[in-house]
Amino acid sequence: MSGVVTGDAVVLGLQPARLPSRALALLLDLVVVWAAYLLIGVGLTVATASLDEAAQMAVSIACFLLVLVGAPIAVETLSHGRSLGKLACGLRVVRDDGGPIRFRHALVRGAMGVVEILMTFGVVACIASLVSARGRRIGDVFAGTLVVRERLPAGRTAAVPPPPPWLVGRFTELDLSAVPESLWLEIRQYLTRMRQLDPAVGQRLAERLADELVARTGTPPPPGVPAAGYLAGVVAERQVRDARRAFAAAGPVGGSGRPAGALPGAAGLVGPGVAAVPGSPGDTVPAGVVPGGGGSGFAAPGLSEVAPGAAAPAGAPDSGAAAGNGPAAPATGFAPPA
Repeated sequence: MSGVVTGDAVVLGLQPARLPSRALALLLDLVVVWAAYLLIGVGLTVATASLDEAAQMAVSIACFLLVLVGAPIAVETLSHGRSLGKLACGLRVVRDDGGPIRFRHALVRGAMGVVEILMTFGVVACIASLVSARGRRIGDVFAGTLVVRERLPAGRTAAVPPPPPWLVGRFTELDLSAVPESLWLEIRQYLTRMRQLDPAVGQRLAERLADELVARTGTPPPPGVPAAGYLAGVVAERQVRDARRAFAAAGPVGGSGRPAGALPGAAGLVGPGVAAVPGSPGDTVPAGVVPGGGGSGFAAPGLSEVAPGAAAPAGAPDSGAAAGNGPAAPATGFAPPA
């Protein structure tokens, strides 16, 4: 699943990590931490041999807290959620809203980890991860965090194709707050694989997903818009909103008052990979979508290419197909509504 990258290199929209990958990452972390604890413990035992028993016990407790509890907290805080094991497994700890974790999040996770991982040998953490819909342990619930897959297999990283230019800016007022992540995942999977599906099967699947999306948003698609085009347009609108939130959270950098890498657009700030729509203030679309020309990169199953001279919907950019206005723009792969 593709996502939007924030200023802290945290990717939004990635899949939550499940128990096997999290367990492997935790095992690698525990091996490193316990090896360091044993080495430091042996050194402190030799160094404090001349002290009384109470002093030796105090040093042992301090070593336990600093190495087994404090070190993982410090590493997660400084690396924004990537310990050595998570780095090896392609995982990262993020906030529930997709942002980078801070010290307070790592502190709560580390404190709860003493109970559910160290004291119970990971049994409580495993049970909680299996019960949770997003694979979260108790520490994640209290800290408001989530472990996500930051690195996906190459076969699952196909980009979601952009919508047709004549749908750009049509869904800016849509309320997407009630759409669950599971439905977004289904829509993205359909859009990235729809050219591999049988046209009839793909059309039925697109209509089902569009009906579910309409039920969640409470707003039907514009008249004449095909189901696949409607899905592509809504997904692009969500990506644009995620990009705006990400760059707003990154904060101003430098004297320009814009986040690093942001470009000025018609609506204010437009991040990398998001282009401003000429003549449509406040609307942005993913890079590669050029109103008035250029293809969307895919053809919906069961939908014909745009015929030369076909009429575009009201408000769509002029295709240039009229006589005397030059050659027609390349087909988008979606037939615009009559």
